[in-house]
Amino acid sequence: MTARLLPGTPVAEAVFASLEPRIAALREAGRTPGLATLLVGDDSASAGYIRMKIEKAESLGFTAPHVHLPQDASQAQVNDVIAEFSADDEVDGILFQNPPPPHIDFDEAMGLMDPDKDVDGLHPLNMGRLALGIAAPVPCTPAGIEALLAHHEIPVSGRHVVVLGRGTTLGRPLAMLLTQKRPTANAAVTVVHTGVPDWAQYTREADIVIAAAGVPGILQPEHIRPGAVVVGGGVRYEGRRLLPDVDERCAEVAGAITPRIGGVGPTTIAMLFKNAVDAAERRLEMAEYDPR
Repeated sequence: MTARLLPGTPVAEAVFASLEPRIAALREAGRTPGLATLLVGDDSASAGYIRMKIEKAESLGFTAPHVHLPQDASQAQVNDVIAEFSADDEVDGILFQNPPPPHIDFDEAMGLMDPDKDVDGLHPLNMGRLALGIAAPVPCTPAGIEALLAHHEIPVSGRHVVVLGRGTTLGRPLAMLLTQKRPTANAAVTVVHTGVPDWAQYTREADIVIAAAGVPGILQPEHIRPGAVVVGGGVRYEGRRLLPDVDERCAEVAGAITPRIGGVGPTTIAMLFKNAVDAAERRLEMAEYDPR
């Protein structure tokens, strides 16, 4: 069996195409969307991601203020930048590149961010809104995975989805997202992780397996049932080398699978910009609202 590929690039292209008229409407109304970015340290992979996002922002017509703090920046310096961006009326969305250096508390900084400017959807308030099913910025990779499955017409509603991983950026919010009552979700979701002694007994029963552990090669062909859908969401980097959770041989067993390169990644970036445009539209509505 050779699995059908589920590329993310056409999904991202469709999302960006839908954003272009919305961005044009914002600019016509006098609101140029602004995406602010913060990078701490000199990790090459993180710097590359930030550079790519700034270039994309500028190509879409965003303003893109950027602050790059040194590796030894203090928590107070990081918090000050987040506070300044949050107070800046020209900034609609804020991206704090994760992970920062070990001495920086990412959650503390995120807690100081204006939750309506949180394009990553990781602010505690937004995670709570997700749990309650209240409209809010949704974490980008989970939102991208839902969009990818919908784009490729993979049925999700009523099916058994197993998420391998429980992290706060992917596994946990993805499980909450896919259980919501929506045609592209509404699934029976099981979350397993490396603390479960025989997690493979669950993945072998799944209609859809989503690897979100950040453990290179953790999902092997024997861990999935023939014909299942496999989505590789988790990755780890060694220098500039990308190491995915899903072993490439899974394509010999799966019915459909995301490619190693160009799978979930492009959809994650597209959803980040969707969150930014959503934020700009909300801020424009607030500016136009006259309570009198």
